[in-house]
Amino acid sequence: MKLIWSPETASKALIDTVKSCEIFNESSAAELVSAMAAGWNAQVVVETWRRGGAIAASVGLAVAARHSGGRHVCVVADEESRAEYVKGMRESGRAAEVVVGRPEEAMEGLEGIDFLVVDWRRNDLARILRAARLGRRGAVVVCKNASSDAADDFRWRQGKLRIVRSVFLPVGNGLHIAHVGAASGAAVVTGRSRWIKHIDSQSGEEMVFRR
Repeated sequence: MKLIWSPETASKALIDTVKSCEIFNESSAAELVSAMAAGWNAQVVVETWRRGGAIAASVGLAVAARHSGGRHVCVVADEESRAEYVKGMRESGRAAEVVVGRPEEAMEGLEGIDFLVVDWRRNDLARILRAARLGRRGAVVVCKNASSDAADDFRWRQGKLRIVRSVFLPVGNGLHIAHVGAASGAAVVTGRSRWIKHIDSQSGEEMVFRR
């Protein structure tokens, strides 16, 4: 079974997100991730968030989950972050399930993730990706705050799951989007490339990106 795209659901989520994000100065990234999550009919939508971060994309994911009938979960590091996140979501008229803890611990109870949004600038990005339990029907991984110089493509494996294709979009502060194939799918990467390393400054874990 694979992710199946629904342009009608994507369109509805995008329009609702535009309306919901009118209070924010920047909502283009929120509209895009919302349309993608809803369009792929994501049933388990997971994001990571930290204090002081923008809330618009979270609102977009909440809208998407409502249209897809899925579960929207936000992973935060501590109770202070949880309180700030919940407050921001309430002010926008939205809500989400919040899990507090380290990525490795928080991801344990989240099976079959098919839409994951993380922050490229996080020191624990590699640990988050390794801990995420993606669905066997495939998944979409979105890195916020990504730079075009950071990576245009990357290869990452989690068991039999592999990156099928990825792209950088200059939307918002930059989005790096990767489509992870279904468990039975194959990843094909072509063209000339060079490799870039993303190292977790705390654990020393290494993520290798292909550019």
